[in-house]
Amino acid sequence: MKVPGRRRGAEVTKRRTLWQWVSLVAANLYALPVLKHLPYPFLHCYACPLAIGACPVGTVQYFLALGRVPLFTLGALGAIGAWWGRRTCGWLCPFGFLQELGHRLGRRLHLPVLRVSNRHAWTRWAVAAVLVVALPVALHEPWFCKLCPAGTLEGGIPWLAIDPGLRQMVGVLFGIKVAILLGLLAAVLVVKRPFCRFACPIGLFYGLTNRFSHQHLQVGPRCTGCGWCRDLCPMDHEVWRDPRSSQCILCLECTRCRHVRLAQHGTETGTPSAPGHPLTGPFRPGEHEAPGPSRTVR
Repeated sequence: MKVPGRRRGAEVTKRRTLWQWVSLVAANLYALPVLKHLPYPFLHCYACPLAIGACPVGTVQYFLALGRVPLFTLGALGAIGAWWGRRTCGWLCPFGFLQELGHRLGRRLHLPVLRVSNRHAWTRWAVAAVLVVALPVALHEPWFCKLCPAGTLEGGIPWLAIDPGLRQMVGVLFGIKVAILLGLLAAVLVVKRPFCRFACPIGLFYGLTNRFSHQHLQVGPRCTGCGWCRDLCPMDHEVWRDPRSSQCILCLECTRCRHVRLAQHGTETGTPSAPGHPLTGPFRPGEHEAPGPSRTVR
């Protein structure tokens, strides 16, 4: 039996993966250094040898350490979030893409998927409050950047490989940074996007805009809560419980289910995932079921 939902899902995944690859390459076009003073709309280290932009988290810390408010950076991120919500995380962020690739590798290796509840996402607030705000203000140093695994992977390790003179400066702090990175790389094999879900300050900021963003998910009234959307979601989010959750990155993987679709603010009908894909109406056989054994929702 043909399953239209699977075909739609494959198309969304291919399109999103293409955008992620393009974003990864574009973020590292060193041929455009003139953009180095502008913040990326996602997490990407300013210290990366090929980076063409500035990390917004680093920019915020820099201004706070000087006792100033980064109005341009916050305004730019707010404008993006007001339209797209957290979709930037799902379609453009290179570090989020890396975590997805790691998780796909774990699936290919037949490793078990460890379900970690998004109820623990409060840790993002702790990270942002302590490392992004409190310590930079008190100590005048960007402490999130000092520990950020993205910075270690994209900036620290490449510069040590390029400049042998820097290797003499390696100390305990860099060892801690590498340990954090290795722990994250191991975690992504069995946990979906752990950094995005439990530590990323930019994801936290964009997540707040999900509540009023122009684009958002819509779940139909005949949804059965079967849990397939959670299986498909790279954030392990239970879409049927809260389509506008701060954990939703609008990746649209869940729109394989005929009861979920992308909607526009102020409209009742939304935008179907594909022609002939109504939000309401009876299920067509095989279109909403997961490709594997069904799971009980508790």
